[in-house]
Amino acid sequence: MIDTALLVLRIVVGVYLAAHGAQKLFGWFGGPGLKGTEGFLGGMLGFRPARLWAPALAVAETGGGVLLALGLLTPLGAIAVGSSMLTATLVVHWAKGPWGTEGGYEQTLTNLAVAVAIGVAGAGRYSLDALFGISVTVWFSVLVAALALLGVLAAIATRATPAQQSRAEAQAS
Repeated sequence: MIDTALLVLRIVVGVYLAAHGAQKLFGWFGGPGLKGTEGFLGGMLGFRPARLWAPALAVAETGGGVLLALGLLTPLGAIAVGSSMLTATLVVHWAKGPWGTEGGYEQTLTNLAVAVAIGVAGAGRYSLDALFGISVTVWFSVLVAALALLGVLAAIATRATPAQQSRAEAQAS
């Protein structure tokens, strides 16, 4: 039963996040595409340099979601999804409180929890990892997770302050 539960979580959250990332990366499903994502991240959210963070975000969500859904290199997919959701939770949604109806972190925190749970538990029997006998070593997963966390911290630390954003927006108009 646990393997079936992991399969359901992987497919639902993985496919949803892959599609969410594809909106940012390719402009599919009514999304803004990479240029629009870059504009949103650099403008409204103040990520610097947006040209770096936009593709990193889009690939993390798209690639991480696909890996989760397939149960392929599962710890790496979980780390990619987790880093994206951690950043979104802290930067975009935290100040709005917990409820999604207010733009809060309800969904991003839920997706983060699913990514962490799958990353810790593994993909389960119904996965490509199990089918092909693929196992990402713990030390490598920890290394990648640490690097991803450093990336999250760097993305947050290099954001423009509200005063810098106001000046940049005023100069642009």
